[in-house]
Amino acid sequence: MDLTDTQLTLLEQGEIVSCDLTPAGSNYTFLIELRLDQDYGYAIYKPRKGEIPLWDFPSGTLYKRECAAYLLSEILGWNFIPYTLIREGPHGIGSVQHYVEHDPKQDYYALDASTAEQLKQVACFDLVANNTDRKAAHVLKDPNGKLWGIDQGLTFHADTKIRTVIWDFAGDPIPDHLLETLLDFMTSLESPNGRVADLLELLLPEEITSLHRRIEWVLGDGSFPGLPGRRRG
Repeated sequence: MDLTDTQLTLLEQGEIVSCDLTPAGSNYTFLIELRLDQDYGYAIYKPRKGEIPLWDFPSGTLYKRECAAYLLSEILGWNFIPYTLIREGPHGIGSVQHYVEHDPKQDYYALDASTAEQLKQVACFDLVANNTDRKAAHVLKDPNGKLWGIDQGLTFHADTKIRTVIWDFAGDPIPDHLLETLLDFMTSLESPNGRVADLLELLLPEEITSLHRRIEWVLGDGSFPGLPGRRRG
């Protein structure tokens, strides 16, 4: 789903006219309505002030990781994370993400074989981004059948500790076109500019080093990890 210029401007500059706390999640997450002239739309707002301190993630960085995950998805051309930016809101600075219309009942567990190729992309992304929180409800399907990934705040940690519900492809080879994209991204990291530079600015030095190592691992192994505690073949 490519957003129109009007939708992008609304997310970036629109006035937040309502801000309602959502019941899901341990951190404060708000559904906001934005208005600009005659245009209006909805987004998900996660302020830095609403982040619950974690022992393993630096305090006040989750909103940056939401934006970093979006940038990585765009850089790779996989485009499955809704447009996300950092801006001020009623509770201070935080991430603002375009709201994707979806059926809440259609989460990961409701997917069928027709979404396998999209799901492989999400699973590969999670390896590279070191997603430690891929829950079933963090995979949405819009009315057109496109999958979207949300809630990427727990990503890019320096220690590899991927936690996910997506084990459909354990032991299977990662599609060549995904590996080729990662190889191109690896090359761009050598002289970062544009969006690649913007991504790296959101991460800590040790997290950038670990990002390099994870890409090398994925490219070197070339397959999706097996289920924990089980041997392949």
